[in-house]
Amino acid sequence: MNTDKVQEFNALFNNAAIGIIITNQVGEILSINNFGLKQFGYEEKDLEGEKIEILIPQRFRANHIKHRDNYHGKNANSRPMGMGMDLFAVKKDGTEFPVEVSISPYMTVEGQYAIAFISDITIRKQSEQALLDLNAELEQKVNERTQSLSEALEKEKELNELKSRFVSMASHEFRTPLSTVLSSAYLLSKYSQTEEQPKRDKHIQRIVSSVNMLNDILNDFLSVGKIEEGRIQVRFAEVNITTLINELLSELQPIYKKGQRIEYNHSGEEIAMLDVSLLKHIVMNLLSNAIKFSSEDAVIHISTSNTDSSELTLKVKDNGIGISKEDQEHLFERFFRGANVTNIQGTGLGLHIVAKYAELMNGTIKAESELGEGTEFIITFNLKNEE
Repeated sequence: MNTDKVQEFNALFNNAAIGIIITNQVGEILSINNFGLKQFGYEEKDLEGEKIEILIPQRFRANHIKHRDNYHGKNANSRPMGMGMDLFAVKKDGTEFPVEVSISPYMTVEGQYAIAFISDITIRKQSEQALLDLNAELEQKVNERTQSLSEALEKEKELNELKSRFVSMASHEFRTPLSTVLSSAYLLSKYSQTEEQPKRDKHIQRIVSSVNMLNDILNDFLSVGKIEEGRIQVRFAEVNITTLINELLSELQPIYKKGQRIEYNHSGEEIAMLDVSLLKHIVMNLLSNAIKFSSEDAVIHISTSNTDSSELTLKVKDNGIGISKEDQEHLFERFFRGANVTNIQGTGLGLHIVAKYAELMNGTIKAESELGEGTEFIITFNLKNEE
């Protein structure tokens, strides 16, 4: 090679903006250009007599030696290294960085050599990872938005179903007492004689009863609304359990069926920290249901137990129509009514409210029932957490 050609080669070799390394057949580094030295942080004298594996991370060196030994020979050709693989190089200070390597063999009278072109692709890999991270973040956001949309649609569907059930139930539940009020009010105008006062009293009582029924239905609707909106404020105070329940039993006497009676017993401490208003609603609802779903001459049992002042148990048991196993799974859902009570007045909200009120006072409720053999509701209040 003439002098001009040598100078031209040296200029290209040393000024190339890519790392270039020349090795012999046994992998010894014969030459490395200036760019390559900067890439790896070496001085030229540092690499004299060293093999190419000094520039490869320790964990890859054994495999690289095998690949290098297989490369030299009749099958040597120009190609990129590690197709489909992530390749790494290591600097003098031990820092690893990702690379792309193209290798080409060439022959001289002295033997076979290899020339490798090495590109530091750290910035490209960082950009690719940033793009992957961004795509993953966007995908996560899309999934979250999709989930939120699905939940919103499901909630809207549930609300629409509840509205439909409310309209259907309300139209049915309001129609009966309103019809009673209208008919009794009309008949009252017909009884003008003094001796007809008993008939007037009868219809006045029917009107009062129907208005009370409408008031109870409206209160249930309002209670459910407050529960759903989180507007129920629990006010814990000392409550004398036996006094409260005995007062409620007196209030309920006018709705007893013929021959019905309620037996009550209490054990343990009579004072407990509970919300008086919520507890009254729970007891009234459970006892009213027991009266409504029990036959004449039936005995209804209610008991309370507060033996260690840390837990209050309230039980209400009747011998009424009972609840099927299938219906028990949905017993505390809004607007749910059992298959065997469709002909009995009710909104399907009472037990839902009872369960929510019990929960607000750190209580749990369960029902034990068999069709035709009655039902027992058991509520357990954790008094330790009610300060």
